[in-house]
Amino acid sequence: MQHAVGSPLPPPHQPGHRPHTGWPSAAQPPGEPPAQGSAAPPPAFPPPSPQVQPGGQQPPSRGIPGGHRPPQAPPGPVPPAPAPSGHPQPHLPAQPPASTPPVAPAHPRSPAPGSPVPPGAPAGQYRAAPPPPDGTGHVHLPPGTPFGVPTPAPTATAVPDPTTTTLAVLLIGPAGAGKTSVAKYWADHRRVPTAHISLDDVREWVRSGFADPQSGWNDHSEAQYRLARRTCGFAARNFLANGISCILDDAVFPDRPVVGLGGWKRHVGPGLLPVVLLPGLDVVLERNAERSGNRRLTDEEVARIHGRMAGWYGSGLPIIDNSQLDVPGTARVLDEVLARAIASPPNW
Repeated sequence: MQHAVGSPLPPPHQPGHRPHTGWPSAAQPPGEPPAQGSAAPPPAFPPPSPQVQPGGQQPPSRGIPGGHRPPQAPPGPVPPAPAPSGHPQPHLPAQPPASTPPVAPAHPRSPAPGSPVPPGAPAGQYRAAPPPPDGTGHVHLPPGTPFGVPTPAPTATAVPDPTTTTLAVLLIGPAGAGKTSVAKYWADHRRVPTAHISLDDVREWVRSGFADPQSGWNDHSEAQYRLARRTCGFAARNFLANGISCILDDAVFPDRPVVGLGGWKRHVGPGLLPVVLLPGLDVVLERNAERSGNRRLTDEEVARIHGRMAGWYGSGLPIIDNSQLDVPGTARVLDEVLARAIASPPNW
């Protein structure tokens, strides 16, 4: 075979491979499609088609004594001819041998979260991938529920220990009674986790538009009070549900349902133990004079509130007169009162 001058030569034949049949002619440069009207050259050596005689017998092989054909291996895939120099070999999918049994298709991989499921997929074939594990230290907490009445001691002779019991305490008193100071000290010196929640602190979360009670009690101040009390109750329930005691302080009046015990019992639960701090008027006026900002009231307002707090006498709630007691002493008396309240919860 002759080739045009300057055209690349075809690769040599290798043993076991048939000649390359896709080599372009000398008139057709490599890499260009054939001209229109010209047919592709036929293969150089087409394989002879075997003839099967009746009865399934193969025709005898010529040139072999006895007319017997030697056993041959089953036809396998013909490897592609090597590509000409400078032209990459096209990638052909591998064909499994004829003797290999068909392999079942692999189970389709589940789509990524948020990706659409292919249409027509069988039910249950595609499952949503599980969400990635949370690596931020997220801990599932029990939901807050109304706090129940503390369980009394199993025997009548045993004295309950309020320092190791999960409690919900409401410390009541007028302005200047020392509620916040006693509540903080009592929470700091407990042997179990204890939180202090002050309603005055929560009310002052409202910075712009704060309804100051000194300006008078109106619908605006009442709405903010109810909101603060509900927020405190929500926080207390969550603390208590997770084993953390709570002590709350508020100036609750015995003759005003709006700022009465009913709202606290509704938001915290029936296990709330109310205790009243009620020192003398002179002590309250002295302590109020040491305050500043919104916490300081006029002497007239302090005297009016103190007089209304006297209505707690005869209500059945425990009352502590801490006129002659300091903060640690008042906290010790509070533990004694709570021990009796656990053994015999007050009716309120």
